[in-house]
Formats: sequence, structure tokens, C-alpha cells
Amino acid sequence: MIEVKNVSKKYWGSVKALDKIDLTIKPGEIIGLFGENGAGKTTFMKSILGIQSFDGAILLDGEPITRKNIARLSFGTCEHSFFPTLTASENAEFLKEHFPKFNEKRFKGLTEFFELPLNRKLKNLSTGQQNQMEVILALSQGAEYIFLDEPFAGNDIFNREDFYKVLLGILNPNETIVLSTHLIEEVAGFIDRAVLIRKGMLIDDKSVSEIEAEGMSLTDYVKKTYGYRADRVSKALDTIIGEEEENA
Repeated sequence: MIEVKNVSKKYWGSVKALDKIDLTIKPGEIIGLFGENGAGKTTFMKSILGIQSFDGAILLDGEPITRKNIARLSFGTCEHSFFPTLTASENAEFLKEHFPKFNEKRFKGLTEFFELPLNRKLKNLSTGQQNQMEVILALSQGAEYIFLDEPFAGNDIFNREDFYKVLLGILNPNETIVLSTHLIEEVAGFIDRAVLIRKGMLIDDKSVSEIEAEGMSLTDYVKKTYGYRADRVSKALDTIIGEEEENA
């Protein structure tokens, strides 16, 4: 279990990226992490992974996350963490050397399913293929907690749907997914729990079953919790058109 306790992060001394977040991530969960651009989702993930400093405490089964237990966590990001000048096979060999639980069978199966070339440098692949490879490497590392940050950018809807189905089929009961995405409707049938961040603050944390029991779709729940104003577009258009007519 990962425990996030009173975690805050400031940039440039005063800008709050995270503000006193408390959250528990249990084994076997699939969590959707939602929020507008700049809400703090990526910062939250990178804090858990120890990529950046923070105030507060983050514990994995009661222990700080250090080099001793970091192999239990993996990260797939649209910013990419693989070695672009190496091939897919070479990246896999690197992970095998550093992570004893690397799942070679899963790696081969997923690369074959998505028809990804193993002997081309990753920098020469399309953006969609690179993102697929990033996710595959994260899923194959052998980690128990897998963090995916906008992993499906650049992938068409067919490949995204295939990924959701494949993920549900390959995950072990003890594997946990934390997925940050703007594709709310697409992941509604995939996740167990929705965590919402706004301006660095945790504003809600609710299971999908609770949301459905309230008679709401995941998208409607996110909009309601975020206080989305359905009339903001029409008001903006009225203002713009009105100004253009006055200046005509």
C-alpha cells in the first residue's frame, strides 16, 4: 500500500503545485487521476516516484520509497523515459539487467500484438508507436504499482480501445494502475476509482460504483465536482460576437 501524507510541492518558492494531499493507493486498484491541465497530476506522480522533492511523507508498506524498493514502482509517460537511440529489444535488455522481475513474456506478447518493430531505434518510430512502447516497458518491468501519465497520446481510438482490453486481461491481482488521462469517457469502464485534483488540491476521491449508484456517468461526475459551467462557451461567443459587431 502507498500512503501519501500531507504532501505539498512549491515551484519557484511560492507557486503551489501540490497542496497538502492525503491519499492511499491499495494493491490491485485501477485508479483514474483526473484534472485540468496544470492541476498537478504529473507532479503528484513524480513525487511518489521520487523524481522530484516535496514536503510531507510518501510511504510504501510503511517505508519511505528509496533505491531499496523503487523497483516495485514503474512509470510510463508521454514525455518518454526510454532510451531513444536504442531499439526496443535493447531497452528491454537494459530493464532485464536492472529489474530482476522483468516480464519478458508480457513484453514479447504486447509488442507482437501491437506489431511493434523490435530492432528499430525508438526515435525512428511514430509518436503513437513510441507511446505504445513506453507503456509496454512500464507494464513489463515487473512492478506492483504502475503509473501511466497520458500514455495514449498519439494513438488512434482503435489502439486505445485495444490497450484497455489488453490491460484488463493481463494484470495480476496484486498489480495497481494509476492512470492520468483526459480521455474520461474512454476509461469509464476500465477504472475502479476516480481521484480528482484541482490547483494542486485533492478535491474528491470516489469509487466508480458509488458514482454509478448516484445515477451519474463518470464524465458528469467530473464536470459536477469541478463546477463546470455549461454556459461559459455561449457567454464567451456572445461577448466576442457583440464586440465584433460594435467594431464593424
